Amino acid sequence: MNLPPLNVVSLVTSIAGAVAVMVWRVRESRTAVSVKKIVIPPLGMATGFCMFLAPPFRVPWSWAAAAFVAGALGLAYPLLRTSRLVREGETVMAQRSHAFFAVVILLAGIRVAARGYLDTVLSVQQTAGLFFILAFGMILRWRTNMLIQYRALTSERPLA
Repeated sequence: MNLPPLNVVSLVTSIAGAVAVMVWRVRESRTAVSVKKIVIPPLGMATGFCMFLAPPFRVPWSWAAAAFVAGALGLAYPLLRTSRLVREGETVMAQRSHAFFAVVILLAGIRVAARGYLDTVLSVQQTAGLFFILAFGMILRWRTNMLIQYRALTSERPLA
């Protein structure tokens, strides 16, 4: 299979990103959850919107909205179903689901397959911008749900 170098780099970075998410998720599930740990990832990720200051990354607003909605409504759903916070004494912990890893692999596969097509009709920068918006929609909905769970668990009375 003779892939152009750019596609090979894209595939390798997609796989590396999926592995990094899995490693991060395992480490995250071993420590107590806090508001800070829930809120900082989407805030840090939001700085990526600066890429749209450069004209090659810009996409029509309707495309951006469609990517955000697809991430927030469609692709965030598996993350919501495989993530759960539980209270253990005075701490709140993320409960690990083995299905989460399958979801991350599936999402990475969807990304690679979609990128193969989108790179033929959009510039590499526009494709990157759309995937960023899609991922931000996923993360924002997932983390918002985690924050709601966290607040519900911490507002409960201590377990005896």
